[in-house]
Amino acid sequence: MCAVLSNQPEVPLVAAPDPKPRSRPRAGLTFLGRLPRTERAYIADALRTETVGGMLLLIAAITALAWANTPLSHSYESVSDFHLGPGALGLHLSVEHWAADGLIAVFFFVAGIELKRELVAGELRNPRAAALPVIAALCGMAAPAVVYAVVNAVSGGSMDGWAVPTATDIAFALAVLAVIGTSLPSALRAFLLTLAVVDDLFAILIIAVFFAGKIHFAALGGAVLGLVVFWLLLRMNVRGWYIYVPLALINWGLMYNSGVHATIAGVAMGLMLRCTRREGESHSPGEHIEHLVRPFSAGFAVPLFALFAAGVSVSGSALGDVFSRPETLGVVLGLVVGKAVGIFGGTWLTARFTRAEINKDLAWADVFAVSALAGIGFTVSLLIGELAFTGDTALTGEIKASVFVGSVIAAVISSILLRLRNRKYQAICLAEETDDELSAETGRSERTGAAGGDEDSRA
Repeated sequence: MCAVLSNQPEVPLVAAPDPKPRSRPRAGLTFLGRLPRTERAYIADALRTETVGGMLLLIAAITALAWANTPLSHSYESVSDFHLGPGALGLHLSVEHWAADGLIAVFFFVAGIELKRELVAGELRNPRAAALPVIAALCGMAAPAVVYAVVNAVSGGSMDGWAVPTATDIAFALAVLAVIGTSLPSALRAFLLTLAVVDDLFAILIIAVFFAGKIHFAALGGAVLGLVVFWLLLRMNVRGWYIYVPLALINWGLMYNSGVHATIAGVAMGLMLRCTRREGESHSPGEHIEHLVRPFSAGFAVPLFALFAAGVSVSGSALGDVFSRPETLGVVLGLVVGKAVGIFGGTWLTARFTRAEINKDLAWADVFAVSALAGIGFTVSLLIGELAFTGDTALTGEIKASVFVGSVIAAVISSILLRLRNRKYQAICLAEETDDELSAETGRSERTGAAGGDEDSRA
């Protein structure tokens, strides 16, 4: 049973490097030069783990906060506002804008592949099995929005930020679970992953429906045509990164100029990839591309987005305002209370009044701990916060601060709950191992006694 309780590592899609490579002369390493293959493989594999990706995201956020709250804050603003890119193509954007609209599209591209994999080969393939996490995810997005709306309706705040606390940061949440839940059931990680993937899907729909700008139909038509070409090339089994990468950039640029948020292009292309294996394939194209792109997403795209999205001025008075202003209080309560109540309540009601059941390896206390963990909004919440209050710099900064506060509170509460559950499962494993040892010792004693009796009878 202890093997079932432990989190199972993902099987790599490529063969591990030879632990004892053949010796050969190596030139000295050049500063900022290309690393040897073994080192590149090691770094890429590390970046594919949730723990490393979550830590890089956390380091980038802390760096942004420190940079924006020191005497060097003017340099942070200068770098964030520095513009580059071809103006003739409508892409002369600030560094902050490139991070929020460009690099984050890579994150959503990977999220699109994960969603496709879950739909065709994972928990979402079976409608009965998918019902529980899907309903839990929907309730986990509806409840925070309701909490935000109630707080702002009572206090006369703005309703524009209702979607900010609806998102879950899959990287942070899985990183916390990986660090703390070493002995938790593997089914808990599967539940959280499915929950977060569905959450990402509806977050993308929210961005597309509620935060689209003025639609430019010519650019939108070009983006749709580019996506069709992308799909046709995939169905024709055309290979070559030199074809797909330029086409992906064109699709992104057209989607950005259409007024629809550019991340939609990323998730659309991710969903088009085939994630089922054919005869003779060790992995599907979607799995292979995700394996290649994830290190770039986790090690560069998402941390850089956090670096230029999380740099808000935080003072004692600003933190006090988080709990006094209705918009920011609604975000904090939505993430901490709304997420936990919505996900746990949706799961319990679905299991209580339908035929859906939670995994037999999970207890309701495990589900509540994961429900609290889903309150870590961070990446997508910051993105939606910027879209919801575009033009109001002061309120945008306060909303970002509230996302930080709410995510930290949710992380602390869920970490305590997960640690308690982890100790519980560790105790179960230890008790089972002790019972096995006692049973083995008893068996050996019985066999020894029987052998002695046989010798006596023969004598």
